[in-house]
Amino acid sequence: MEGDVQSIDQKLLVEAVLFMSQNAMSIEDISKATGIASSGFIKGALGELAIKYREGNTALELVEIAGKYLLSLKSAYAARVSGLANGPDISRGALRVLAYVSKNNGITQSDLVHALGSTTYEYVKELNEKEFVEWKKAGRSKKLFTTDKFREYFNT
Repeated sequence: MEGDVQSIDQKLLVEAVLFMSQNAMSIEDISKATGIASSGFIKGALGELAIKYREGNTALELVEIAGKYLLSLKSAYAARVSGLANGPDISRGALRVLAYVSKNNGITQSDLVHALGSTTYEYVKELNEKEFVEWKKAGRSKKLFTTDKFREYFNT
């Protein structure tokens, strides 16, 4: 029976939860929402979804930020449909920088540029304008930190 709970594919259930959630979700959040107790199973499903979206013919991608997961539009598509969104539109490159900053809170901008390349300056500016990162002067560089808005938006 199509609607029968017993016949639901658990990996697709993880995908459905991410699709319906407006915020990034931790493994624990996904476990509570799906009723799947095994964090190992959820991690495996997330890995398969990441590959599916990265290699498949789809406008979506699975993004990990600060240990939380979110389905997002790939940047090429987000730019075309951003006017329909009700939340902040963050480019793919900026999401990558944001993920790096969140894992290395307090990183200097020069170290960030060394790790991710010179386009980082543009993304840091975007993230600062959207109030997801802030900086404090650190000698000739800046130290980057995630903001309260970041923590609220991604439920961290």
